[in-house]
Amino acid sequence: SVDLKVHAGEILGIAGVDGNGQSELAQILTGLRKASRGSIQVLGNDGTNRSPRDLIRMGMAHIPEDRQRVGLILDMTVGENAVLEVHGEPPFSRWGFLDREAISRFAEELISRYDVKTWGPDAPARTLSGGNQQKLILAREMSKGPRLLVAVHPTRGLDVGAAEFVHRQLLARRATGGGVLLISTELEELFLLSDRIAVMYEGEIMGVFETSEVSRERVGLLMAGSRAEGPF
Repeated sequence: SVDLKVHAGEILGIAGVDGNGQSELAQILTGLRKASRGSIQVLGNDGTNRSPRDLIRMGMAHIPEDRQRVGLILDMTVGENAVLEVHGEPPFSRWGFLDREAISRFAEELISRYDVKTWGPDAPARTLSGGNQQKLILAREMSKGPRLLVAVHPTRGLDVGAAEFVHRQLLARRATGGGVLLISTELEELFLLSDRIAVMYEGEIMGVFETSEVSRERVGLLMAGSRAEGPF
């Protein structure tokens, strides 16, 4: 029972207690899990059960919920992680060989623009703090200029400064016409950033609301599975 649309220039938030289908939804949308039924449309193209690479080429980007297991390869360098999804394309690859100088230049630009604290592109990704690992993922995904960004718990485990930085980047993507699907268990974050909020409970969308027209109390009740009506 999931029927959603994310519009250009919009942040659609998905609220819910962990374990109610948000992870599976994100995995299906980004090609990490097969859909048993239904369809996914990305800018008018069929994105159902397409590979992550195909979806990236359609204009999708993904900030996964587990930055260390899914977002990065920790034993690879910052530079290598910066081009994980495009390493086989120019200017990062020539005649089947990686262009290390091009990769290094690109990584240095991302490090500077997104304030990633590291001693350089050749530093192993595991040497970065959690916040800087998240900044590296954010930088890589934003660098593609995605039309649709799927961001799953993008500030989980971050300090206040790093979380605010992530928030600014999501708002900037919206301001430039990109659509953002934001999955979070933090109601404050969802109400701060989202134009609309959808509530998910046991794999079902309980309702979709304009953020300005729904209360935290109403969303909280729906997150608990309550369908009670009232002046919320």
